[in-house]
Amino acid sequence: MATGEKGVRQSVTLPARVARRVKSLAKTNGTSANRVIVELIESGLEARHQERKRFIDLADRLARSRDPEEQSRLKEELAVLTFGE
Repeated sequence: MATGEKGVRQSVTLPARVARRVKSLAKTNGTSANRVIVELIESGLEARHQERKRFIDLADRLARSRDPEEQSRLKEELAVLTFGE
C-alpha cells in the first residue's frame, strides 16, 4: 500500500497452513502478518499483470509473423501460458 493511501479493512480467512507461513515470514522479516499479506497480494497482482502483458505481446508477435517456424513456436508459447506445461 502506497504511503498516504487510505487502507480499506478487509476480512479474509486463510487456510491454517498459509496462516502459519505468513506468520513465519512476518517474524523473519520483523514485520506484521498484515504487511506480509499486503506484500504478497501486491506481488501476485503484479505477476498477473506481467503474465497478461506477456500473453498480449506474444499474440501480437504471432499476428505479425510471416515465418511458419516462428508462428509454430509462438503458438506453443501461448499454449503453455494458457494451459500450462
